[in-house]
Amino acid sequence: MTVSKSHAYFTPEEYLEIERISLIKHEYLQGQMVAMAGASKAHVIFTGNLSALLVNHLRGTGCIPYATDMKVRLPSLNLFYYPDLAVTGDDRDRLSNEDFIVHPKLIVEVLSDSTEAFDRGDKFADYKTIAEFEEYLLIHQKQILVERFERKSNNLWVPQIYRAGDTIEFASIGFSCAIATLYETIEQLL
Repeated sequence: MTVSKSHAYFTPEEYLEIERISLIKHEYLQGQMVAMAGASKAHVIFTGNLSALLVNHLRGTGCIPYATDMKVRLPSLNLFYYPDLAVTGDDRDRLSNEDFIVHPKLIVEVLSDSTEAFDRGDKFADYKTIAEFEEYLLIHQKQILVERFERKSNNLWVPQIYRAGDTIEFASIGFSCAIATLYETIEQLL
């Protein structure tokens, strides 16, 4: 994602203050605020379906799923991103009063034409700098396809592809579900 140098520089604290009162969401890229586009109907359904599944699964475990409006802060890179869904079980996140998390173990992005290259490229590279980050899912909107990346030893990320009829595994939180459950009510939009 490219940001114009002509925009004003904002500190992370200024960004957070502005974001709390803003009518639109912005990601924060090293001093620049970048407005986010609205989501498609399918995008919202995916996020809702997965959020409902994870809230029920994680109840009582100490892990919390955050959908769409929770920022992930990457302090070492001076970035804030809004993933479509993030799960943290870290006490530093759970007990913090901040309106962002820093230690997610699972991050999910629903791909769109305008964000796909960034979500699988620079954004994924940035997320990999989070020590607690174990798993990354990319959900396709135009076909039944989910890409899952799991961190193994030596910081090696192993991909897994899921298609129609498959069961998706979420190793970081001990959860699995049929891909059809995730794509429920989406088929007519594909």
